[in-house]
Amino acid sequence: MSAAENVDTAGLKRGIVIKDDWPGYSLDLFTYPEHYHEDIENVYIPHGIIKNRIERLAHYVMEDFEEDQMVVLCVLKGGYKFCVDLVEFIKTLGRNSNRYLETRVEFIRLKSYLVGDSKNDQSTEDLHIVGSSDLSFLREKSVLIVEAIVDTGKTMKALLKHVETFQPKMVKVAGLLVKRVPNTAESLTDYIGFEIPNRFVVGYALDYNEYFRDLNHICVISKTGKLKYKI
Repeated sequence: MSAAENVDTAGLKRGIVIKDDWPGYSLDLFTYPEHYHEDIENVYIPHGIIKNRIERLAHYVMEDFEEDQMVVLCVLKGGYKFCVDLVEFIKTLGRNSNRYLETRVEFIRLKSYLVGDSKNDQSTEDLHIVGSSDLSFLREKSVLIVEAIVDTGKTMKALLKHVETFQPKMVKVAGLLVKRVPNTAESLTDYIGFEIPNRFVVGYALDYNEYFRDLNHICVISKTGKLKYKI
């Protein structure tokens, strides 16, 4: 049996596991917007590692989506960088192979915040779709939902239930980050970039009250940052 036959490809799709005691990288090793210097503790996942992992996820998507067309449903706002990079890698793979996977990208914005505290880091399972909730264009289509971060999965469960009402041919979920929390929704996510502890992370389009989206790296927000940008 070859080494390749010993590789659990399903396991590889489950993500790179970052342990609970991972301290991250010193801020001195990387460049980042200077005005965030006191607002982040460390660089948790550097931009280059993020991009490399997304390229690997693109390979898995190409292998699993057997048809020539796919609808990518990007969950805004946090998922847009992940979506852009994933789709670009899929296109690059297609240009360099004998199979091109045509991608149609659509966007959906969700609200699942706690009633009465619509900001900061509190959320509930209530799903509200901002804008049109008509996803009839998904009927009989192969669909990839792209989300930046999944924790308990209550929002993702609600979204999947809504998507299924439009009778798509197939639905898979790509999550850049999946948090290890009680009742985690890892099983809902088909392609995982990184499995991380329950840390509050920002950057790479992940925000705290609309700040930090301009960070290229994924970083852990500091207590100072939380206080400064709290609403």
